[in-house]
Amino acid sequence: MKREELSDLAVFLAVAEARSFTRAAAKLGTSQSAISQIVRRLEAGMGVKLLTRNTRNVAPTEAGEQLVATLRPAFDDIDARLSALSALRERPAGTVRITSSRHAARTILWPAVAKLLKNYPEVTVEISIDSHLTDIITDRFDGGVRLGEQLAKDMIAVPIGPDLRMAVVGSPAYFAKHGRPRTPHDLTAHACINIRMQTKGGLYNWEFGRDGRDLNVRVEGPLILNDIPMILTAATEGIGLACVMEDQVCALLKEGKLERVLEDWCPPFSGYHLYYPDRRQLPPAFSLLINTLRFRRAS
Repeated sequence: MKREELSDLAVFLAVAEARSFTRAAAKLGTSQSAISQIVRRLEAGMGVKLLTRNTRNVAPTEAGEQLVATLRPAFDDIDARLSALSALRERPAGTVRITSSRHAARTILWPAVAKLLKNYPEVTVEISIDSHLTDIITDRFDGGVRLGEQLAKDMIAVPIGPDLRMAVVGSPAYFAKHGRPRTPHDLTAHACINIRMQTKGGLYNWEFGRDGRDLNVRVEGPLILNDIPMILTAATEGIGLACVMEDQVCALLKEGKLERVLEDWCPPFSGYHLYYPDRRQLPPAFSLLINTLRFRRAS
């Protein structure tokens, strides 16, 4: 196979997976017209139509789907072998792509990445903040950071942080006016700030547990948000009660702007994990990030 033929196949694969000439061109750093010309040349050489095009999108034909199924494992193998070669370098190098929720990125991922980048300038880390449960294989990420309870069973998961807890909080003014809930059931009589889940789009059912018994409460109130800073602002202004990560309210509790209730109903749960698909040969830069992030409990 000639070198230009391999390059043409890589261009076709980029278009087929992006379902767009425009997005493929942006990814490859070239023009849309150049990519269109390459695909036409490839189709002419093979004597078969590989892509169907209309004004809205691009989709592989049956022949195109077969070619994608052939090319993707081959190119993945090439990428893995090239990454393995970089292990022969004196220092790790390359790009690591990670998807993470905002809270995990700020509290767990960023401190480790900042340390890594100072010590290994040849390594580049891309962090994509996304609360959705991203398909890291389809979207070409090396790994992702999510809570342990959200992980697919076919992924390798490495703990990178301690257990977490939720905290139900409200302002002193709110409690002075409405009283304090004594059990999660009491929340039905309180104004609560609902959270719109970005993962599934529904409202978050507040989760509690005690003595081995789990309890979910569907709360109601005058406000629905999907941004934690805004939720905390609303709670401090007495709009209603909020249920957030414990570490997100430590400063506000210390300052007396918020007070905590139902603490004995908020048990710890599995914290953040770095997850990735099973690979025989991990890129050295990604292995380095795993070792930097790996959580080690105090003995």
